[in-house]
Amino acid sequence: MKIVSRNEELLRDALSCIPQPSSRTSLASCNRLIRFEDISAAAFKIQCGVQKTPCMYSRLSKQYGMDIYLKKEFLQYTGSVKERGVLYLLMSLPQEQQRKGVIVASDSNFSMAVAYHASELRVPVFVILSTSTAPARVRMCRDYGAMVISYGTTAKDSQVHARRLAQENGYLYLEEEDSAVYLSGLGTVGLEMYEQVPKLDAVIFPAGGHCGLLAGSAAALKHLNPHISVIGVESENFPVLQQSLKAGHPNDDQACNNHHFYGDVSGVCFGSNSLQLTGKLVDKVVAVREEDILISMLRLLEYERATVDAEGAIGLAALVAGKLPELKGKRVAVVVCSGNLELHLLQQCIARALTLDNRVCRFSLVISDCPGDMSKLLEILAREEARVLDIKQERTFVTSELFTVQVICTVETRDKIHTAQLRNALLERYPTTAWTER
Repeated sequence: MKIVSRNEELLRDALSCIPQPSSRTSLASCNRLIRFEDISAAAFKIQCGVQKTPCMYSRLSKQYGMDIYLKKEFLQYTGSVKERGVLYLLMSLPQEQQRKGVIVASDSNFSMAVAYHASELRVPVFVILSTSTAPARVRMCRDYGAMVISYGTTAKDSQVHARRLAQENGYLYLEEEDSAVYLSGLGTVGLEMYEQVPKLDAVIFPAGGHCGLLAGSAAALKHLNPHISVIGVESENFPVLQQSLKAGHPNDDQACNNHHFYGDVSGVCFGSNSLQLTGKLVDKVVAVREEDILISMLRLLEYERATVDAEGAIGLAALVAGKLPELKGKRVAVVVCSGNLELHLLQQCIARALTLDNRVCRFSLVISDCPGDMSKLLEILAREEARVLDIKQERTFVTSELFTVQVICTVETRDKIHTAQLRNALLERYPTTAWTER
């Protein structure tokens, strides 16, 4: 955890020895970065402050040919697993610093967790947000009890201002990193899953740049059962973790996408502590496409009634994309870690996912502009049980013969097979039907 104050560093890692990228360390020496005892202590200390979220058998199991259990961390009060690490961090601060307060500067899940738990612990908390932050995020931080200050037009402006306030007033400036205290708090997820689901074969976590959850939980799981496969999943567009593991050090050169859809999935790799643990304890890291993440979000919404963001859906996306065929017939737990998606983004994501899943399609055709021809088209759609979402008629700019009308129609179907049946029925009656490719 990065700390800026006038005093000496107030929070030190539980263990300061971090192996160099070039050194060869055994599993036991790697575990000394955070010991199992540290994770157990964190679990005991935060048990009254965070939810012990369910890890439930999923209705998606039959569809993907394995026993899938979903660890529903999006049910935490702020909708994110980050609460675990944040609460343990705040409870570990000296009383003097708790009295002075803490300050953060981002609109991330981490900041919302700090805002809520600091308020619950009666620790003064300040959140500095840029003027471009979504109003919903600003309102949430205020509702959680933080003093929210808008400053600057970019995240960098707000961070500089937060550091200055920390130095001038003795606040503790917190920025998500990978101290042993924070990782131990996140590692309690692995501890809980091991208790909740017996005879686990594999556990899937979100990865990306912020791989603290993956690293901390891997330390717990591998200590309890070294035979459990621990798998990380990141976006193909931002393979931050894979590149960092290949280079042997955190990769700060990876371009990041600031679009709120990706959240922490596209962040830079933030520390050698997490990277070393991941390199030694994690069995596999795979990357998935944006399309797979969107369909995963749709599956979770339909089958589990779970509204999650990209970070929450990316673990299941590896199964949706068929990236882990070796898990067929196995007992697999997937961490659904975050559910903080803005409403306008949720609408866009679901609409796009339905198109990718071949359940919303669009076609155009030309019919004669005579009474009854439109009703014949609608009769075909009704017979094929396609639900009409939108229909438009164009007469003025039709380039075919006179007295014809171009019809552009958007319909909803059950699945890919139903879409193909509808397409064949339309082509049989209207050979010039043109389908809009997704």
